[in-house]
Amino acid sequence: MSDKLLYAQIFKSLKNHGIKRLIGIGENIAAFFQSEKKSEHMQVDLFPTTNEYLTQFLSSHFKEEVILIKGARIFAFEQIVQLLEQKAHQTAMEINLNAIVHNLKEYQQCLKPETKIMAMVKAFAYGSGGAEIAGILQYHKIDYLGVAYADEGVELRKAGILLPIMVMNPEEYAFETIIEHNLQPELYSFELLDSFDCFLQQEGIRHYPVHLELETGMNRLGFSIDEISKLAEKLIETNSLKVQTVFTHFAASEEELQDEFTRHQFSIFNQAVKKLKDKLGYDFLSHISNSAAVVRHPEMQMDMVRLGIGLYGVDSAGSNQLNLQTVTTLKSTIAQIKRLKKGESVSYNRKAIVERESMIATIRIGYADGYPRRLGNGVGKVWVNGKFAPIIGTICMDMFMIDITDIENIKEGDDVIIFGIQLPVQQVAKWANTIPYEIMTGISQRVKRVYFEE
Repeated sequence: MSDKLLYAQIFKSLKNHGIKRLIGIGENIAAFFQSEKKSEHMQVDLFPTTNEYLTQFLSSHFKEEVILIKGARIFAFEQIVQLLEQKAHQTAMEINLNAIVHNLKEYQQCLKPETKIMAMVKAFAYGSGGAEIAGILQYHKIDYLGVAYADEGVELRKAGILLPIMVMNPEEYAFETIIEHNLQPELYSFELLDSFDCFLQQEGIRHYPVHLELETGMNRLGFSIDEISKLAEKLIETNSLKVQTVFTHFAASEEELQDEFTRHQFSIFNQAVKKLKDKLGYDFLSHISNSAAVVRHPEMQMDMVRLGIGLYGVDSAGSNQLNLQTVTTLKSTIAQIKRLKKGESVSYNRKAIVERESMIATIRIGYADGYPRRLGNGVGKVWVNGKFAPIIGTICMDMFMIDITDIENIKEGDDVIIFGIQLPVQQVAKWANTIPYEIMTGISQRVKRVYFEE
């Protein structure tokens, strides 16, 4: 298209969508919009180059606005993004949506073409943001989503997610909400089955989709394998329920020493599924594999697999067979740098005494943001200016301190990586004597999430 036709269409689209402000960078766009600078529809500011715009950039020019930044790579608009993020966020969790898609494709390469995928987006999508992650997975045609509670499913529906959503902990008071938002409950006990069946009958609803969990060794939730005949009879007696999937949880699919038990779980689950299908007289999906089992036990794919932590870049199988990319980067900034004399203390209770003249930096994140307090007093480290800096003293509610004595060229306002590509969350979890799940899901929602995609 010619510039005249292209920019005329752009201007019309901007006007139709009620855009009040346009900043145009580049000679071509400036040439067209010069005549629109006095437009009554929107404020128009034009600059020939990105550098000229950056010389006059002020964060105070933006307040409570949604900003769309779009342009060719040659314009290097990421410089503008960095300035906006620096002003808006001191501590932020950056989520790379491209990495989510990449990791999804890595797992898909391990699956048969007909094997379906349920993506787990419970617990705020492992801390990464439920609606945003679900949106990108929906776009890439995931088959099912899994959440822990009904309110998580409601949030996804409100965000425009149309995929089938399984609710793993459907509390009785939430039945009405589940029906209203077309969510599909997991049933794991006869008490829950009877309660939901009764509710559906009162509402006059027939053949409502449900999922059944069987107990094969996790000993958490699920119908006993010995109760399959009784379960089938219950389902046959009612026309309120229609089984969509039947599943169970592996207890230790990532551990080689437990492979015999994993095979035992798979075997008895297979037998139970066959028995249930024979008695019900209709087909349904069966699934048992989690992220680790997809890699370590490919023969156990069944009809569907459930992807969880693997989607977010953590290889729970530890196999190194997949080239997973880091999805989340938690970063903060240095609030202040202090020079301490030998013998001075740092943080509460004076648990850290410096043994030499030291440079101490205060970081804008603490245990109220979900950073584990047990990482204090030299247990944990952060990545700053290309090096590891140890945490010194007790971690506070909203901040903690690091020792930067041996790291050069650090100034107040510099970025600090709490975990990310340079410092994997697996390492942080190891220091904290826990698992990556706890670190990722523990990051408070007061920490802003910033999503990017190329």
